[in-house]
Amino acid sequence: MECGRALPPPRRGPWILLLLPALAGGQPLAAGEAAYEEWRATGVRGRAVELSCGPAAAAPPAVVFWSFTPQGEGLPRAVAVGSGREVAMAPGTGMLGRVTLRNGTLELRELRVAAQGRFLCQGLFPERGRLRVGYAAVLLRVLVPVSKPFVRPTAAAAEEGAAVALTCTVREGTEPLSFSWQHQEPRGGSSVTPAGLGGSRAELQLTPANRSHTGWYICTVRNEVNNRTSDPVFLDIVYGPDEPAIRVEPFSPEQGGFSAGEREDVVLSCLAPSNPPSRYVWLHNGSQVHVGQTYVITAIARAQAGTYTCLAENSHLQTRTQATIVLTVYYPPAGSPSCSALASDDQRDVALRCRWPGGFPLARLRWVGPQEEEEEEEEEGLMGSSFSMATRIQPGAATRNGSSFSCLASHPALPLGAACGTTLWVPSGGPACAAAATKGDEYVMLRCRWEGGTPLVTLRWRDSAGRTLGDPAPSTAVLVLSTDGSLGGREFVCVAAHPLRAVAAECRLRLEVPELQAESEVAVLEGGEAQLACRQRGSSASLGATMAWYDPKEREVTPGLAKYRLEEGEAWVNLTVRDAEWPGDSGIYRCTATNAVGTASLPVRLRVDRYPAPPNVTISKLRYTRARTEVRLEWRTQGAGNLTGFVVQRRQTKKPLRETPSPWETAAGDIEPHSRDRRLGGLDPAVLYAFRVLAVNHRTAGHPSEVQTPAEPPFEAYPAVTGAAVAGMLVATAASLLAVHCIARHRETLPRLHDLLFRTAGPGAQEPVGTAEDAEAAAGGQEEAGPVQGDSCGPGTAAGAEAAAAQGDPCAPGTAAALAEPLSAAAGTTDDPPVNVTITVTATP
Repeated sequence: MECGRALPPPRRGPWILLLLPALAGGQPLAAGEAAYEEWRATGVRGRAVELSCGPAAAAPPAVVFWSFTPQGEGLPRAVAVGSGREVAMAPGTGMLGRVTLRNGTLELRELRVAAQGRFLCQGLFPERGRLRVGYAAVLLRVLVPVSKPFVRPTAAAAEEGAAVALTCTVREGTEPLSFSWQHQEPRGGSSVTPAGLGGSRAELQLTPANRSHTGWYICTVRNEVNNRTSDPVFLDIVYGPDEPAIRVEPFSPEQGGFSAGEREDVVLSCLAPSNPPSRYVWLHNGSQVHVGQTYVITAIARAQAGTYTCLAENSHLQTRTQATIVLTVYYPPAGSPSCSALASDDQRDVALRCRWPGGFPLARLRWVGPQEEEEEEEEEGLMGSSFSMATRIQPGAATRNGSSFSCLASHPALPLGAACGTTLWVPSGGPACAAAATKGDEYVMLRCRWEGGTPLVTLRWRDSAGRTLGDPAPSTAVLVLSTDGSLGGREFVCVAAHPLRAVAAECRLRLEVPELQAESEVAVLEGGEAQLACRQRGSSASLGATMAWYDPKEREVTPGLAKYRLEEGEAWVNLTVRDAEWPGDSGIYRCTATNAVGTASLPVRLRVDRYPAPPNVTISKLRYTRARTEVRLEWRTQGAGNLTGFVVQRRQTKKPLRETPSPWETAAGDIEPHSRDRRLGGLDPAVLYAFRVLAVNHRTAGHPSEVQTPAEPPFEAYPAVTGAAVAGMLVATAASLLAVHCIARHRETLPRLHDLLFRTAGPGAQEPVGTAEDAEAAAGGQEEAGPVQGDSCGPGTAAGAEAAAAQGDPCAPGTAAALAEPLSAAAGTTDDPPVNVTITVTATP
């Protein structure tokens, strides 16, 4: 080629493949001035590596050819040839990885181990207008990453003292390889490198193995490419059990063992290091009581004291160890110390006693008085102290009222100790005396009581002569006497003595017959309730007297009677007379009270007064309503009297004489006393009733009023009837005038009616009337002629005719038609048929 001439563009097509046969031998192309370079490259299996043909800054070759010579072999193999974008791959390049050629650079992806060897690049490089031949040799080294290692111990579990080795193995990896070991405690924690155990080699020697070697082991392998860590492997070193160590809670050591207080929770713990962990068995006095490392004794009892042995066993090695302790149980006496104070030396001194028996060991007791400091413990013991019981004599004259004394108790099982106390005091007030009789009043019991105080007050009975009766007793003294009839009026004295009291106190009791109190007279109205009250007064009530009431006939009133009601108390009895009657319940009642000493009686007069009679009643008005189903009744009273209401009664009247009158029935009751009228309904209009009124009070009814029957209501329709009659007459007059006018105008049509109204008497006097004037003239002629024949019966109306006919009057016509015929007309004078006309006028009121 000439210098400065541009290279022709590369042709597309398979022409470059023609170079493969010529270059198949891998021999360098002939060139006068060929450049040759050689360098080393490193790749990692599975990754990518690029092999360039010539320096990186040089222009890419126009034509390039790559060949490969495996490591340890002498024959090269064609890999790829290319010119620009035209690339051809030789068969069998897949063994090297995924091979691509771009711009003369050979790229190997997913590199394989077989790619390790010598790659030769031969290319034609454009340089100054011509092609220059260049060669490049790349020595490729393929590195293999370290695979995951795994650890293999010579034994998964080894006895303490034996030789144990752990080996770390990897399947592949380019050497050189380095190993490191990590050890982790069995229960976790940070990993540490076992010092001095050859931790940098593939094998870890544990000679001899001890319990500290137990745990997890991890191996890490490194090379130029990577590092990998194995899964942890557990190595178990078996040992033990060691000598057990027993711990007691609460911790209270003493010589030869431990101690605990009764009812206290005690925890025994045993620890014997062992692998596998020890199996613990607890023995109490040689008998098995528990299996487990910790033995909890809840509320330990005194019977649980003794020796406790912890037995530890390694089931893998079949070895045992044990340890024993002595446990002492301290228990205080039952309950708490009791303090008491008793009078001594004939009520002059006080004996203070403190007692608390039992317990292990015995409780130590001592008394401390007011303003006394607690004495310090000395080498020999406590000053003035004793075990289980302590007594102190305190002079009464030197002791003030209200002085307090304490008994202090100490015991090993009671860290705070215990105490009791007592206060010497005299009760306020004085003795109280009472007397009571036994059932049947056979004996009288005298009781003297004065409670309280420390020590208790001593009581004794004496008679009025100063002789002592019975034995002295604290707080309460009882003396029983026989009721022989000689106790009435006798006096007895109760004497009370106390060490802190210089002078004795006393109370006196006199036995007497009961004394009664009641009203001398009680008045009550008949029908009411009378209450007779009777009660005892005085000290005799303490004998428990039996009280009773007697009626005027000296009969004892007992409970359950309908007439009487008894209400009783400790010292009273009330008699209630129900529904008092006059005069049967009047009289003298007697209240009696009987005790062991005697009987008392008190009369009470009961006066039953009659109720005043109610006033008389008079009926002032009794009238029906228009419908006759109700009546309006009014009355008034006469005179004064006790009045609580009225009663209205009714019954039917007009019964046949042979029948008895119907009984009176109440029409209205519970009428207020201020009311004086009443409207009564529900009456039968067809029945006539009789009424009467009675005034009543709480007990009786007054004289009934006069018997009356209701009056008819006043007629109130006269104006309406008069108006109706006048209206009827006007209507009848108008109708009559119209009828007369019609007959006069229609003579030919109604000749008979015309003749009847307008014809004069006598057949010769008839004259036709044609006009109204004729009618008037005819009427005037009739007036002058006088009454017609037959008028001897007189004028009348239809009603009058009917009344005359009813009485048999011969002048009365038989029917209303007779009234309409002409009186003067003879029968058979005309040939016209007869016409009957009836005119009826009705007046409606």
